[in-house]
Amino acid sequence: MSPIDEFSLGRGLRQGDSLSPFLFLLAAEGFHVLMRSLSDNNLFNGYKVGRNDPMSVSHLQSVDDTLILGEKLWANIRAMRAVLILFQDLSGLN
Repeated sequence: MSPIDEFSLGRGLRQGDSLSPFLFLLAAEGFHVLMRSLSDNNLFNGYKVGRNDPMSVSHLQSVDDTLILGEKLWANIRAMRAVLILFQDLSGLN
């Protein structure tokens, strides 16, 4: 008898399909490129980190999550809306 209860695995987004993680990484890289372009062209103002020489952080990505960080500006909201619509159209993800 095991001290740990057994559980059944369900078929999720990436289980059972060896190509799914690779496709997810490609999509995440595409989003990163779009966000980097917005920041580099001063169309999105990221959150400033640091005191003496502040650094702007616009987004953080982990294995399966993306966190978008920015100043509280209407221009940022409009830019994010545009990049999300573009990302949806380019990637085919909804």
